[in-house]
Amino acid sequence: MWEVIDTFDDFLSYWGVACSKTLTQQIELWQTSYMIRYPELLEKQVQDYKNYGLDWRGIAKDKVFPKMPDYLQLMQEARESLFKVCGAVYERASQVLRLDFDVTFVIYVGIGCGAGWATQYNNGPACLFGLEKIAELKWQRKESLRGLTAHELGHLVHMGWRNEWDSFTKNQRNPLFLLYSEGFAGRCEHLILEVKTWREAQDENWLLWGRQHKAWIAGEYLRRVYNGLPVNDFFGDWLNVQGKSQIGYFLGYEFVRWLEKEHSIREIATLSFENVKEQALSYLRSIASASA
Repeated sequence: MWEVIDTFDDFLSYWGVACSKTLTQQIELWQTSYMIRYPELLEKQVQDYKNYGLDWRGIAKDKVFPKMPDYLQLMQEARESLFKVCGAVYERASQVLRLDFDVTFVIYVGIGCGAGWATQYNNGPACLFGLEKIAELKWQRKESLRGLTAHELGHLVHMGWRNEWDSFTKNQRNPLFLLYSEGFAGRCEHLILEVKTWREAQDENWLLWGRQHKAWIAGEYLRRVYNGLPVNDFFGDWLNVQGKSQIGYFLGYEFVRWLEKEHSIREIATLSFENVKEQALSYLRSIASASA
């Protein structure tokens, strides 16, 4: 009920030619000699940056391809780890969350869109793993990749239970739904693995800082929502809030744990879009008011 599409050998064939070229040439060859074999994968990455009004070639040139030579060994290690992890975590998710659909795991080298990406591929549920991003985050070991795989499978379970394979990503553009969806995937990650994994922690003080400053984090997130300001720096590893990257995953997880006081995990997963927004606002207000 699961399969792996591994594109890394095709990447290595491309890189053997491209590694001696200029950055601009490397990026063009990435598109025309490597990704050309995977048009759906290419389109997803290009469209992802377009959705945020960003130039994918500029991002690739500034943030991804200059580091590619340093990533090769880490990407190879990540690829090998994923082969050992994907099936085992899928089986655990099937047992714990009763995941009952086929999943395709796609291993590729991309342009920084994400270490993991729950989506549709080849007309079915899929987890995409960007080796370049995994290498950047240094998540190449099995322990980190178990957490990443469980997290993305949590997203797929969420999409399936909501029957929102097409609209889920669009809903995530709402900051309150985004907080909920990432929190839900984080909770599934912990349920599947039966351990609290915090891959997002950039140092040993990350989680402690989040707990100590939860009221401020909630208040700042709420302020962004009220004022229509972006919240991507709560989630993106290239950005940060008060020097802490990806602290939004912590806040989202805490929100879902708050919902669990009155709802089962299945009930939480199927809350209506409007109810999600209402509950998220209620949670953020209650937590933020603790510092008032």
